[in-house]
Parts: sequence; structure tokens; C-alpha cells
Amino acid sequence: MGPHPAVAAIRLAVRRVLHDVLNHHCAQDRHDSPLVLVACSGGADSMALASALAFEAPKLGVRAGGVTIDHGLQEGSDLRAAEVALRLRTLRLDPVETVTVRVGREGGPEAAARDARYAALDAVAERHGAAAVLLGHTRDDQAETVLLGLARGSGTRSLSGMAATAGRDGRYRRPFLDVDRQTARKACLIQALPVWDDPHNADPAYTRSRLRHEGLPALEKALGKGVVEALARTAQLSRDDADALDAWAADAEGNVLDDSGSLDVAALFALPPAVRRRVLRRAAISAGAPAGSLFARHIEEVDRLITAWRGQGAINLPGRVGVRRQGGRLVIRQG
Repeated sequence: MGPHPAVAAIRLAVRRVLHDVLNHHCAQDRHDSPLVLVACSGGADSMALASALAFEAPKLGVRAGGVTIDHGLQEGSDLRAAEVALRLRTLRLDPVETVTVRVGREGGPEAAARDARYAALDAVAERHGAAAVLLGHTRDDQAETVLLGLARGSGTRSLSGMAATAGRDGRYRRPFLDVDRQTARKACLIQALPVWDDPHNADPAYTRSRLRHEGLPALEKALGKGVVEALARTAQLSRDDADALDAWAADAEGNVLDDSGSLDVAALFALPPAVRRRVLRRAAISAGAPAGSLFARHIEEVDRLITAWRGQGAINLPGRVGVRRQGGRLVIRQG
């Protein structure tokens, strides 16, 4: 008798990713066993992921470890992180690390916590030479990300949600983007895995929490079941479109950029708007504007220096980056 369907689903998702990691490892002409880490908060999604990794990795000759991050945002978070680390060791993952981070304030509490978390995961992966770090984001998380992008009016790239493979050299992998949250929770229940429900996930002070508990249920009530699946499909379609447009913009950049780093206004004007705005965004980021703080409204203002020129002054972007038009050139400088 095979495993429960929920357990089989999470194991299959992880097995596919491990095969991909192995193939990439071999393509680099590496003969050692790759190390794959799971980022685990102790919640149902990441515990299901940890258990699937622990089951599948030895069969494929992959070393499996884990890391849990203590954000220090709740009383007793250090004890909870220690408990999660113990659970990971009980699954025979090795190495297992607990990392305490200091969460700043830039970009709001959710963004600041995310930045601190990824910086810590990068450091652990570098220290251990990990081939990949698995993240437990599910199809439900993907649907929420697409809706947040839609609400912010951030364009096609934002609507593409989270990538299955991301980070430097494809370090971060998300095996569960085709697995719903309920399947992951059921897999934990079947395997008697203890899980911890983060109270922040139910706190209406957080945008994603309100979307999860109020927004998506309201959409499903109005439109019927299948909203989450439809949003996840939208993410993939948007990602394909955004990848193609980004490639076009990268090619076009060479035709509009001069040696001083300024941009030719006439050449920019000739580009399709979607491509032109991507070129402008790339130029702003290269000049020092933080990508996470650069929104569609910023790029639209810069775009008007090309399409609706009326002698307006410089545009100020995040990161102390200024954009001004000088004759037939667009000058983007920091400071």
C-alpha cells in the first residue's frame, strides 16, 4: 500500500526538484554529493517540505540539511526556533542551523523581515556550499502574491508572482508552487508532524494576512472555487511574457545607451512602451535605485520625460537617484 495521496504529492514535488539539482550539479562536472537545505519556520508548509526532503534525498544520494530563522519579533521566538531545529534533527537532517536576525524597518515590517531572512539564508548556503535552498511557498501563496501585485499596479513582472527557481545560480527552489496549502497541512497530519501556526499569519495588521483570510475567501464566494488555481496559472503566463519582454529590453538597451550612461530620447521613443519602461527601470536600478522600492508610478513619471516632454524638471527616484532630460538625452544619476 502506497503513501497517502497528500504525502505522495509533496514527495513527488520534492523529488522533481532534487533531480533538477542533481542534473545541474553534474553539468558543473561535480562529483561530490550536493547539499540541499530546507528553510523551515515550523509551519505546516515548511515541515511538510522538510519531511519530504528527508525522505527523498537519501534515495538520490543528496545530502539534506535545514535552517530556521529567528526573527526575534515575538516573545519566546528563540525557544521556538530551537524546537524547530530539534524537529529537523529528528528527521535526520544534517547540518541544521538556527540563525537569529535583526529585522530593520525599511520597506515596512513584512519586507524588512523578508530581507533579513534571505540575507541569513544566503549566508548559511554560502558557508556550507549548498547547491540549493528549498522554500515552502504553496500555490495559495502564489495566488496571494499575484493579487498583491495586481493591487499595487506593479506591471507584468509583479503579476508573475514567485519563480520556481530564483536567486544566484538558481539557489532558491520552490517545489510546492503547484501544491495547495491544504495538501501540505494534510501531509503533516498523516505523518504526525508537529506544526506551529505563526500568529502573524492571522494578524489583520499585515496586508497578506488580510488578503488570506478576507480577500481570497470573498473572491471565491463571488466567483466560485478555482480562483487560486486561476491566479497561479496567471502567474506562469505573466512570467513567460515578462521574461520575453525583459530579454527584448536587454537587447534594446545597447541601442539607446551611450558611453556616458545617458539614454537617447529618440531611440527610446521608438521602442514599444512595455520595452521602453523596462529599459528605464534597468537604467534606474543600475544608477542605484533599489529594485524593491521602484514602482510602476516612478517609471511612468520618467517615461513622461520622453513621451510628454513639456520642459519639466528632474524626477527624483528612491535611492537618491535623479532623472532629467538634457536636450535629446536622458541623464540618470545618483546624488
